[in-house]
Amino acid sequence: MSSPAVPVHVNILGKEYQVACPPEEKTALIQSAQLLHENMEKIRSSGKIVGLDRIAVMAALNLAHELIDLQNEAGGGLDEMNGSILKIKDKVSVFLEDVRQLEL
Repeated sequence: MSSPAVPVHVNILGKEYQVACPPEEKTALIQSAQLLHENMEKIRSSGKIVGLDRIAVMAALNLAHELIDLQNEAGGGLDEMNGSILKIKDKVSVFLEDVRQLEL
């Protein structure tokens, strides 16, 4: 059974987000945020994509693609892969909604 969620602050492209997660997942969340930040920074620095929401979507697509490649190499099942993609999609949706709220 997981512990009650605790607030964790992460910084992505200069913006701070507070995310609730179980204490035992804090390290993974911070690492995930860092990976996302690095991916988004790389996309932004290329200059080909403008707008935080578009950069976030491209980063999500890149990470989802990498996840699928890893699962295919490891022989992951299609159901597991679809579940992971849906989780990533949900996280991107929440992120984009947060960005829109911050812009208002």
